[in-house]
Amino acid sequence: MIDKDFSQYGVATRGVRAGQRRTQEGEQSEPIFTTSSYIFESAEQAAARFSGEEPGNIYSRFTNPTVNTFERRLASLEGGERCVATASGMAAITAVCSALLKQGDHILSSNGIFGSTTVLFNKYLSRFGIEHSSIPLSDLDRWESSIQPNTRMLFIETPSNPLAEVVDIKKLAEIARRKNCILVVDNTVCTAALQRPLELGADLVVVSATKYLDGQGRCVGGAVIGNGDLIEEVYGFLRTAGPSMSPFNAWVFMKGLETLRIRMAAHSASALLLAKWIERHPAVKQVFYAGLESHPQHALAAQQQDGFSGLLAFELNGGRDEAWRFINGTELVSITANLGDAKTTITHPATTTHGRLSDEERDIAGIHQGLVRVAVGLEDVEDLQTDLQRGFDAL
Repeated sequence: MIDKDFSQYGVATRGVRAGQRRTQEGEQSEPIFTTSSYIFESAEQAAARFSGEEPGNIYSRFTNPTVNTFERRLASLEGGERCVATASGMAAITAVCSALLKQGDHILSSNGIFGSTTVLFNKYLSRFGIEHSSIPLSDLDRWESSIQPNTRMLFIETPSNPLAEVVDIKKLAEIARRKNCILVVDNTVCTAALQRPLELGADLVVVSATKYLDGQGRCVGGAVIGNGDLIEEVYGFLRTAGPSMSPFNAWVFMKGLETLRIRMAAHSASALLLAKWIERHPAVKQVFYAGLESHPQHALAAQQQDGFSGLLAFELNGGRDEAWRFINGTELVSITANLGDAKTTITHPATTTHGRLSDEERDIAGIHQGLVRVAVGLEDVEDLQTDLQRGFDAL
């Protein structure tokens, strides 16, 4: 069946319908194509497929109908021409950097990006002569002044994980264009249900599908979404190096997209209620959630996002011992570093998600020992409040 244009439909509709190509069987739910290779009608057709003269499946490292359906659907949600699905969120970031950067290039990122992204930039990409430095996310003047002659890429998370810092994507995109840099936005925390950076001028979006796109903590995956030659280069890297998404995982993520809009609304509503409650507790120094009016970029977040997501963090008045005591005092929430799950999760970022950073790097990123991160799930919010109160009681 020929692809239907879903650009005129809303996010929820696109999440349910976009990208599907039914087979001759007329299936309602998308099938899983568990095959490594495909049969060609002739040697001539095989040659035409491999050369790109004829469209069609070649090898499931880079052409698989199930993965392609997921890619088309997510591209529609994000407002991009094309999506490249990868084996993990970090594989997506690695693919972007490997495809678009070369020796001597410089990445300028925001402080407080995901710990593994920082390690990738500082430890591994540096071995290939790619430089990296970071600055405060929301300071547009610093972005303008910190771009070097060899800066090729600006990389941000907005909202950031876990401190919910926000930057004006549209204005940063203008700076990037003026300085001839590629703007890459990690949209994992909001997803396309709440924020679409490409519509605000970003060049590429990366996302960890492992989080909210799945929504139930079942599979690991990632994706890159964009337009034109940039996304074609990323696809070329995936075809060659093979950090590919499996058909089964793509099918799981596809099912997750069908409920993404309604889940993100529920995550956001519960997180806001809990953030307001936590903010009033005397044991808490500060709550980090862009939905709070006390958040320094609250107005900006409300302007460029359709919601505030389910990720919040708060810093206790004490240090690591108090944070661990709080976490260990809970009974219902899951102590795990993943987020975006139907089950609420809790973790201590300084010793988990950002544990591989140096003390100096954590301090610059604002990841202090008293910080606790909660990824609010889909349970009854009253039950979550009762359980977090157990954490406070343990102090």
